Amino acid sequence: MFNKETYIKRRKTLAEKIGSGLVLLLGNDESPMNYADNGYHFRQDSTFLYYFGIDFPALAGVIDVDNNRQLIFGNDYTIDDIVWMGPQPTIADYAAQSGISESHPTAELAKLLGEAQKKGREIHFLPPYRPENKLKLQDLLGLHPAEIASKSSVKLIRAVVSQREIKSDEEIREIEKGVDVSVDMHIAAMQFAHAGITEAQVAARVHEIAHAANGEISFPIIATINGQTLHNHCHGNVLKSGDLFLLDAGAEVESHYCGDLSSTFPVNLTFTAQQKLIYEMQLKAHYAAIDALALNVPYREVHWAACRSITNSMKELGLMKGDTEAAMAAGAHALFNPCGTGHMMGLDVHDMEDLGEVWVGYDGEPKSTQFGLKSLRFAKPLKPGHVFTIEPGIYFIPELMDKWQGEGLFTDFINWKEVQKFRSFGGIRNEEDYMMTESGPRRLGTKVKPKTVEEVEAVRRG
Repeated sequence: MFNKETYIKRRKTLAEKIGSGLVLLLGNDESPMNYADNGYHFRQDSTFLYYFGIDFPALAGVIDVDNNRQLIFGNDYTIDDIVWMGPQPTIADYAAQSGISESHPTAELAKLLGEAQKKGREIHFLPPYRPENKLKLQDLLGLHPAEIASKSSVKLIRAVVSQREIKSDEEIREIEKGVDVSVDMHIAAMQFAHAGITEAQVAARVHEIAHAANGEISFPIIATINGQTLHNHCHGNVLKSGDLFLLDAGAEVESHYCGDLSSTFPVNLTFTAQQKLIYEMQLKAHYAAIDALALNVPYREVHWAACRSITNSMKELGLMKGDTEAAMAAGAHALFNPCGTGHMMGLDVHDMEDLGEVWVGYDGEPKSTQFGLKSLRFAKPLKPGHVFTIEPGIYFIPELMDKWQGEGLFTDFINWKEVQKFRSFGGIRNEEDYMMTESGPRRLGTKVKPKTVEEVEAVRRG
């Protein structure tokens, strides 16, 4: 938790942006795994954390803009709770730490909102991503769950995005802690992995690093010899000589700010000639994306820079042909790179995407529906304080190859006979975390993840 003045200032700014009415921000509840007392790891809602900083379940915050009131609603632990979980601060204590003097039991929230509704006052709330908060909104505001998303406040969404997307210096320090732990996670995997062990054993080693730093993982670990599957959470395969291993993993530090890195390395101590060839093509696209970063340049152009590099590399390899720009416009390059180049990052590893990608990454402008490009989550101009990832990849996905070839697609741009020679190759990506400053882009973290062929092989050799 930051100093309470940080949260006071954030709430004041939000109230000024909203102008009138009430802002209702729901925290998250405990989530039972299979019965109430056996819960998943608790994770507070990130927007609630941003404005209140209170990492405690089953809370709600209200900012009464018109009357300059700020309130926290929640129930103190009973003696029965304390027996099992130990003493805890009261809700009033938590509120005071956030710079709020008013706290009330949860039951009083319905009364406050009911009175506001009777007076015709606007109640702003965000689209919930957890079902229990949908049910709370149903009870508190009389809304059917099916209409809650459409009734959520676009004005509040845009106000929250405009604040949270610009990271302060104290936020950057926390993010860099997450990045540094993430680097340690990736180096540990490179040092530990070898033929004969399972993906699960590598994932466990990676998870251990995050826990040892008194943190958590920022998303479920992707640790796989099947790198062509973009979000592969299966960890049941045995590593074999000749495999490539893809790790996508990040740390979430105690403040809940995140890191997010990807690495690809050989299960052997060195890359094969073919692996090295494709790996360096992926790195070339990675550097092309970084070179395209500049103040006020739309991130969409960064994505296109990576796609252009991949398209040209595939042409050099004989897998693509024709005009590069025409191939990209048609979407043919997405056979090898069907994913966006990056996303925003902060309190969420994909920052604020629960509020809607169209608002977070596009300022309300419509997204493309083209395969590949529709997966680009972040496209708007880069501002000082934006934090984002760089992660182009090269993937050979047999099912996608067969589908497109069977449909006769992109014959002007793709040499299907040559492509099929790589159907068992897998996938490669590297990922780093960047921020934009007034003077240009800056890679985040004091530690550097091994990335070049030489760096990766040096770690593998020990």
